[in-house]
Amino acid sequence: MSTQQDLNYRQLITLRDGVRVLLRLLTQEDRQALVELYRPVALEDLRYMRHDVTDRRVVEAWVDELDYDRVLALVALVGDRVVGNCTLHLGSGPTRHVGEVRIYLSKEYRRRGLGTRMLQTLVDMGKRRHVHYVLAQVVVDQTNEIKAFQQMGFERKCTLENFFMLPDGDLRDVVQLILRLRAVHDEF
Repeated sequence: MSTQQDLNYRQLITLRDGVRVLLRLLTQEDRQALVELYRPVALEDLRYMRHDVTDRRVVEAWVDELDYDRVLALVALVGDRVVGNCTLHLGSGPTRHVGEVRIYLSKEYRRRGLGTRMLQTLVDMGKRRHVHYVLAQVVVDQTNEIKAFQQMGFERKCTLENFFMLPDGDLRDVVQLILRLRAVHDEF
């Protein structure tokens, strides 16, 4: 269930280099700005994405089908421009205690601390929704991304062989990283 605190969330942050960025949940009004975020996506980035974000209908559907009880979608804005999109996909049924994160940042906003701040915001929102584990699935080639998740406390749990197929048909391994949000207490 969406909390009012999450729905009203707005935070103005300052990156290490002094740039001010507004973090808030994605809204219907962000439709065109979100399309613009993905329009210039580099082919190297697109190779590792689950969806063809160059098709504006794919991105528009994310906005049209907004449901904060299933996906918390956070955007980062500099002025009116969306420069980042980070999502927490909430599980259901037997996986209702698990959330999966995905993130995309404009090239010029990478390695500036923005992604970490966005992910931490979604982790905090996940805690309020009783998420116990946050999952990140990263193609093994993306070593910088894997290191960034590990620096946030995510643990590398397993590698799924040949689990991701690139557009050209090549297969890549996927690393599953988990962030535990709640301690496990085993007792007899």
